[in-house]
Amino acid sequence: MSTTEPIRDKQKLQNFKNYYQNNKPNMRNYAIIIVGLNTALRISDILNLTYDDVYQNNNVQEHITIKERKTGKENRVLLNHEVRLVLIKYRQELIKTEMYQNGNPYLFPSPRKADSPLSRFQAYRMITDAAEAVGIEGHISCHSLRKTFGYHAWKQGNDPIVIMVIFNHSSLAITKRYLCIEQDDKDDVYRNIYQSAVA
Repeated sequence: MSTTEPIRDKQKLQNFKNYYQNNKPNMRNYAIIIVGLNTALRISDILNLTYDDVYQNNNVQEHITIKERKTGKENRVLLNHEVRLVLIKYRQELIKTEMYQNGNPYLFPSPRKADSPLSRFQAYRMITDAAEAVGIEGHISCHSLRKTFGYHAWKQGNDPIVIMVIFNHSSLAITKRYLCIEQDDKDDVYRNIYQSAVA
């Protein structure tokens, strides 16, 4: 079985992010992708978010606090500007849906099952469809959103220890595997070392 990969290429990542906004408009799918790429949450935790986890007095909260389903650990997550803007727009559509009006508490409610979130399979299909449509190769899955966050956080120069804490990993070795560092990443280090000091 191949390992789930992050989306490394910045242009392809941008195309992927925008697919359900521009190419095949779907506000729910767009919101799931933006939340996943910006929070590093596992897809199971994203799908199990409730309306009340995210909105207070109909406004998007600055932070959300969740108990991770896999680890049982509590995690407090900042919702950055991009996520907040998307969730403000998404709420306008969500509150008009039959699921919301019938009392489904989930942020991303199942269109078929009352009191259930969207299924992981539906999320997987939505993510892989977008990746394929914009020409992203490799093994892309729901977990790619989380890995993409880690990869780009690392490429921006963020401390791997902080990334490890964000991921709630028990060791740096696990985070290192998540980053999926390849030969081109190593080549960039060799190529660019001391460049800022060179006249």
